[in-house]
Amino acid sequence: MQPLHILLLIGGYFSLLLAISYITNKGGSNADFFKAGKQSPWYLVAFGMIGASLSGVTFISVPGAVEVDSFNYFQVVLGYTFGYAVIGLVLLPLYYKLNLTSIYTYLEGRFGTASYKTGASFFLLSRITGASFRLYLVAIVLQDLVFNAMGVPFWVTVTITILLIWLYTFKSGIKTIVWTDTLQTLFMLIAVGVAIYYISDGLGIGDDGIINFIAQSDLSQIFFFDDYKSSNYFFKQFISGIFIAIVMTGLDQDMMQKNLTCRNLKDAQKNMFWFTIVLTIVNLIFLGLGLLLTIYGEQNGIDAHKDKLFSTIAMSGNFGWGIGVFFLLGLIAAAYSSADSALTSLTTSFSIDILDIEKKHSPEDQIKVRKKVHIAMSLVLILVIVSFNYLIGDASVITKLFVFTGYTYGPLLGLYAFGLFSKQKVKDKFVPIVAILTPFLGYAISYFSSLWFGFEFGFFILILNGLLTYLGLVLIRTQQN
Repeated sequence: MQPLHILLLIGGYFSLLLAISYITNKGGSNADFFKAGKQSPWYLVAFGMIGASLSGVTFISVPGAVEVDSFNYFQVVLGYTFGYAVIGLVLLPLYYKLNLTSIYTYLEGRFGTASYKTGASFFLLSRITGASFRLYLVAIVLQDLVFNAMGVPFWVTVTITILLIWLYTFKSGIKTIVWTDTLQTLFMLIAVGVAIYYISDGLGIGDDGIINFIAQSDLSQIFFFDDYKSSNYFFKQFISGIFIAIVMTGLDQDMMQKNLTCRNLKDAQKNMFWFTIVLTIVNLIFLGLGLLLTIYGEQNGIDAHKDKLFSTIAMSGNFGWGIGVFFLLGLIAAAYSSADSALTSLTTSFSIDILDIEKKHSPEDQIKVRKKVHIAMSLVLILVIVSFNYLIGDASVITKLFVFTGYTYGPLLGLYAFGLFSKQKVKDKFVPIVAILTPFLGYAISYFSSLWFGFEFGFFILILNGLLTYLGLVLIRTQQN
């Protein structure tokens, strides 16, 4: 495909998103922007959350990681299912009972203002970095495929990307995103299906032989019980998956904001149940695609690995224009279904949790402040993504994303665990100190554990940091029960 054809495809795609935005942008109030008037159909939320959960990182990195890690990522996915059960049965009832807009408001009632601001700040740090990781991955692919040939600098690519997101979210926020995410998830799943069809055909596999082909390959190994010191060890991956799901969905304003747009708790729980089933299946399909891509690349002498594998094969021209078109649509959909909701949730959290607009401003002024914050968050994302172009050297982004998540979401995990499973109060003013020190202590323990004992924490670092935060809160608890 020529760069001009790709540009036309991207332009047509965003024209469709802008049309959806125009149709849903009838109100533009903060109630629409933050909660969609609590009128979202649960099945739309469930389907749209699949795309937001997978993102461009899963679309690119999960298939690319099969070459080195086989199907070990599915150990984490199995852990997700238990984590989502905790969300549906414990966290969602709490959020609906308290009628929250920002989920971090819970921390204010439980511990105090300092804890509340700390939780919101760690979310902002986590989501800004996580969203930037995801968009960076897609931006560099588009840069290689289109914009380098046109002489467009990387920072311009990123700026245009964020501007397009801002255009279709600036008025009604989450109300628009519930619908655009549904469309984007559909494009992503179609893209995966098309890719599997073309690659399996290129390998000479019939439609009824794909499952057997995958099952018989050594690369389809899921469970790793051999070395408990390895980061791939089953129980490390599985338990980490439980807590990754809890923090990256249940304690994440981005993901929970969608759930809180459902009409009631029962609908939100139905959403989580069906979301869990479909997401598990979809992740397994992505791993299967990764196996097919890896074997096809080896058989055809394609020198591309990790995050470069899928895009190189899809755009090679070996299969005509079909797989290339759907690859680009799926890639863009995967990236923007995560990024647009991230921008909205960042705006929501900063406006409500940090600026206290619901307490300090009139309804008219709240809208003005929210719009300014929306622009400011867009600029922050641009700066962070551009900086990643100079800071990230490794070819696999998904591992970096989850490890970083362990450090930034760990304090949130500890705060909520202490709040839910203990009745004790804490000295609120010391909570920020505990939360800030925890990642540094966690990193030191992880580093020396690997150096002295050969024990790698991997994704397990999230649990370590959550435990350290919990123990820190025990140390600063008050004598009241």
